[in-house]
Amino acid sequence: MSESADTRPEGAALHAPLARLLRPLVRLLVARGLTFPALTDLLRELYVNVAEHDFALPGKEQTDSRVSLLTGIHRKEVRRLRGAGAPVSAVPAVVSRTSRIIARWIADPAFTDPQGQPLPLPRTAEAGTPSFEALVAGVTRDLRPRAVLDEWLDRGLAFTDAQDRIVLAEAAYVPRGDGGAEPQLYYFGRNLHDHIAASVANILGDTPRFLERAVHYDGLSKELAAQLEARAREIAMAALQQANREAHAACATDPGGPHRWNFGLYVYAEAAPPARPADGR
Repeated sequence: MSESADTRPEGAALHAPLARLLRPLVRLLVARGLTFPALTDLLRELYVNVAEHDFALPGKEQTDSRVSLLTGIHRKEVRRLRGAGAPVSAVPAVVSRTSRIIARWIADPAFTDPQGQPLPLPRTAEAGTPSFEALVAGVTRDLRPRAVLDEWLDRGLAFTDAQDRIVLAEAAYVPRGDGGAEPQLYYFGRNLHDHIAASVANILGDTPRFLERAVHYDGLSKELAAQLEARAREIAMAALQQANREAHAACATDPGGPHRWNFGLYVYAEAAPPARPADGR
């Protein structure tokens, strides 16, 4: 009798890391009212979709029986779910527009100071002179710069200084909200997807393809953990801004194509509970 996927040694080895990976996600699901039955419906659909498209044999039609064998889902359910398509995380218009404008503001030499920091911008200015109107117009002609400014001021992405110039706020770098805001949830899905996808590609590939590393120290005082968190934030922001400047400049001469690239960083600190002995006591 053949072993099922969840009893083979390699499957069992995934239990502990998966439990750790999923715990914060389950905390979010419970907090936001996504119940276990709703999650199982989503997972069932994803299992079928991944098996159908990612594990098809070259030159052979993917059958309900094979999808059922790969997933452990009954053929009747497989037949119902096949072709439904995986859930798609479309880019909300407000996210696409805002991210492109901010990326230009912190990368384009016309809108940054000699240190690479975004300049405070007057609302309007003569042609060839940096202004908020010129910044927005260089990205989109579909919206009036005043409408974008009003939205940003309301969301706290920008503010006006004593000279009535528009200043990019720190909040613009990280989508914020009440935990359910559309931009925040979009980046939640996108960034975690890419981090996990890079790790999975490294595990399943013959050699690691993607850079996926972390610096970590345990047993720290609260004060040192806070100090390292603050310093790591500074290093990470500097790296992100540098990568954005170089990517923005390179895109000016790129012919375009179907590929995408993501460079992400994260910083995390917590008061970790003591590790339990191996025997669980």
